Amino acid sequence: MRGRVTVYSVTLGVPVCDVDVNKHRELRARLKELTGHSTVPQISFNNLYVGNNEDLQNLDPEWLERLVLSVREEPVPLDAPPEENSLDSDAACELSEALRNLTLKLYSDHLSEDGKTVDYKAMSRSLCFERYCDLAVQLQRVELLSLSREEKLAFFINVYNALVIHGNLHLGFPKNICQRYRFFNYVSYFIGGEVFTLQDIENRVLRGNRKGVAQLMKPFSRNDPRLQVALPDVEPLIHFALNCGAKGCPSIKTYTPQDIDSQLCSAAEAFLENDDSCGIDSVGREVKLSQIFKWYKADFGGTDEKLLNWVFDHMGASQKKRTLQALLSEGKVKVSYLSYDWSINSTD
Repeated sequence: MRGRVTVYSVTLGVPVCDVDVNKHRELRARLKELTGHSTVPQISFNNLYVGNNEDLQNLDPEWLERLVLSVREEPVPLDAPPEENSLDSDAACELSEALRNLTLKLYSDHLSEDGKTVDYKAMSRSLCFERYCDLAVQLQRVELLSLSREEKLAFFINVYNALVIHGNLHLGFPKNICQRYRFFNYVSYFIGGEVFTLQDIENRVLRGNRKGVAQLMKPFSRNDPRLQVALPDVEPLIHFALNCGAKGCPSIKTYTPQDIDSQLCSAAEAFLENDDSCGIDSVGREVKLSQIFKWYKADFGGTDEKLLNWVFDHMGASQKKRTLQALLSEGKVKVSYLSYDWSINSTD
């Protein structure tokens, strides 16, 4: 390239970011969503949209000065239009932490103390949820390939649980098996330039690229760029952190990369303490477990013996654990599965 384009202009004394929508075509839809226009240029000061060049020229001088001052003195908000280089280098942890903090606020305001039910109606009307939706759009900027195992676990568990709530609020609650299949296979976020459905997050990323329950679709193919994000091995403990919106699910919490394994062990321990998830009949020599253990039995060893040993190893010190230990030491123990409560985890 030998020539050049020269632009004579008057600078405002603030940083200017020029985003090439021809180079990053995925931003055209975002441009339309943010501004209502597909033409360029479209101009924003931080997260305040001004309009096109003519709109900028017609701004009241006092208002323009206030906009310039805001750029000079205030950091770029996370919901500002993405700059070009942030699409390649933006760290997931910063955005994940912001989403996590908003999620914590939503949960503290609208989640029951035991984490089992949600006040969806109040949540849908809250300004905090509106803010969360704005930030969720920025997941497209996340660089996933640089995440460690611990960061992936925390990031995708938090995103999964929030996406379930987001999907329930916008699309309604699935009421039967067909609706549930569609919900988990189609409700998705655009993360790091790729679409991730709930099924993708649970079974392909967090379970080491395996098929889910009654899942017809294949795991990520060798040529699928999302395969690089998938964890190399099954992570059984994720089953006690993911909440699909039903009352039979584990409690909703948020997770951090630091000590993620101990956090997940605590979640499993709490789940197994509940008789609705794990009951022991010492007289009948029977252990009654949540359907989660049946659906994902392969993740817990694949046999009744290995499953029971896994359950025992992840129980907290309790009478229930001592009873199970006695049964296991005496010989064969029957495993059965409790009916699953698919009713909505709503306060209504």
